[in-house]
Amino acid sequence: MLEVIFQGLRKSGQFDLEAVEMATRTAAHQLGAVVLENLLNAPASFPCEVPCSCGKRARFQALRSKQVVSVVGSITIARPYYVCAHCHRGQSPRDVELDVLHTRYSPGVRRMMAVVGSDSSFDRGREQLQLLAGLEVTTKAVERQAEAIGADVAQQEQAKVQRAVQLDLPQILGPKVPVLYIEMDGTQVPMVRSELEGRKGRIEGQPPRTREVKLGCVFTQTTLDSQGRPIRDEASTTYVGAIEEAQQFGRRLYTEAWERGWSRADKKVVLGDGSEWIWNIADQHFPGAIHIVDIWHAREHLWHLARQLFPSDQKQRKRWAKKMLDRLEAGRIESLVAQLLSEPTPQPDLQNMLRTEAEYFQRNQDRMRYPRFRKLGLFIGSGVIEAGCKTVIGSRLKQSGMFWTVRGVNAIVALRCHRISNKFEDYWVARSKIA
Repeated sequence: MLEVIFQGLRKSGQFDLEAVEMATRTAAHQLGAVVLENLLNAPASFPCEVPCSCGKRARFQALRSKQVVSVVGSITIARPYYVCAHCHRGQSPRDVELDVLHTRYSPGVRRMMAVVGSDSSFDRGREQLQLLAGLEVTTKAVERQAEAIGADVAQQEQAKVQRAVQLDLPQILGPKVPVLYIEMDGTQVPMVRSELEGRKGRIEGQPPRTREVKLGCVFTQTTLDSQGRPIRDEASTTYVGAIEEAQQFGRRLYTEAWERGWSRADKKVVLGDGSEWIWNIADQHFPGAIHIVDIWHAREHLWHLARQLFPSDQKQRKRWAKKMLDRLEAGRIESLVAQLLSEPTPQPDLQNMLRTEAEYFQRNQDRMRYPRFRKLGLFIGSGVIEAGCKTVIGSRLKQSGMFWTVRGVNAIVALRCHRISNKFEDYWVARSKIA
């Protein structure tokens, strides 16, 4: 192949380096496929009988061929095939040994498909494999393999959570953690219609189109900058997430926090917006933690009120908002609540809104003592989890034209959380040892 290309280049008088590169890669893959095939088909002794799952013995029948797509191309493997005379089940132990049971894709190719399938659309992943690895696979194959591996990751994580529920978690040895943060939030993902049956829409009178993915993160803080502001420890953030009830998600996040050093942390902080489910989880699973409502979320509540109270008077709107924001920044929540309850307005809708917002601030007053939190050198904004909702969830699962099943979402979310948390390689090594 290369000789033909070089002859063509010499005749044209031009040297197309890319063409030579790609041809060289193709030739190398072809040679690699021959070597790999010969290696896997090398003569070897094998037993006449193997154990069967029914408890009897299966006897050797014949050598059967199986085509496998490997990282260097398609290869054919001849492996011994056994049949049990008692239950009539057939098996090839070699498939288990090579980790190609019930699949035509090698472990290396499946890992590639999991990576590209978790990073971008499945069709885009197919294109990347063709361009970057010279592998021809279908879009559906990328989808199936990425979701299958993601589902396996999710199953292992769920088993870990279940063990945490049934048993006392072991103490994990390690250095002291100065400050450990837990943040959580929810973001909506578009779903197929069958996953929305019987559910209420988020907007009154409109059908549902999405479901909420709950996302949590854990990170640590060791130092402050020159101005006394907290600095998140580099590469310390790990994520967990799924479409599930808050109670189940709380156990998931607690398990992650425990693994990250909850029992070794000098200070423990839970940061979030004002959603009730967040603080229910914090009360149940993270006793003793400092609770902080994201200050940006609290500020937005006041700006929203200002826009409703003074829709056409910008100066008055800013003047009122500044007065309320000053009280918020100073941690004078009782004064802020009193002002909201006494705010004069003849409109019943605005009165109800003021009352609702006053209840929000009153309910969270101890979580809004921002001067104290600043003095302790703590973060008061939940920007990490908000960014996570965009990078972990939004950038992959909320692209135009995408609609998901719950199973598909949870598989890809588990896979992305593992990869972004730098856990995927550990998972793959452990999985390969089991296989």
